[in-house]
Amino acid sequence: MKPKGPLPALEEEPGHGESHARRPVLVLGIGNILLRDEGIGVRVVETLQTMELPSTVETLDGATAGIDLLDALADRRKVIVIDAVHADGPPGTVLRFSPDQIGPQQHVALSLHQVGFLEALRATRVIGCPPEQVVIFGIRPKTVEYGLQLSEQISEAIPKLIELVMSELET
Repeated sequence: MKPKGPLPALEEEPGHGESHARRPVLVLGIGNILLRDEGIGVRVVETLQTMELPSTVETLDGATAGIDLLDALADRRKVIVIDAVHADGPPGTVLRFSPDQIGPQQHVALSLHQVGFLEALRATRVIGCPPEQVVIFGIRPKTVEYGLQLSEQISEAIPKLIELVMSELET
């Protein structure tokens, strides 16, 4: 498609080009809300966004972004990730671990998004801007099938996850 004649100049949005102060702590929810319990991380962040959080904290719905999360992760003091994980135990089991505990030799929870998220995290190290600390809260889903509603067991775990995140924000 070729435009007819010259195109008008785009007006800059207010604040465009201004430096945005990055908050030192990021709470990142990862998941696909179209696959029921797989969207728990996003649902927890949605709840956190309705709460009053410290001014040092930013929340982000990371959905299934993967490597696109690189900029959001870069240069943070702390990143707290919430995600559904493959893990032993009954649905609703909540685990706390670090990225270093995820690996082929380990039998620790493996995130359903580990490839994309871990690639973005590794990329921050390669380019010299990794977060100082990363904490992952993983929850074992009951069902990962098409639908928008969390299962009852996973919905009931949201207050526990919120409490764990809030405690983590204090450290």
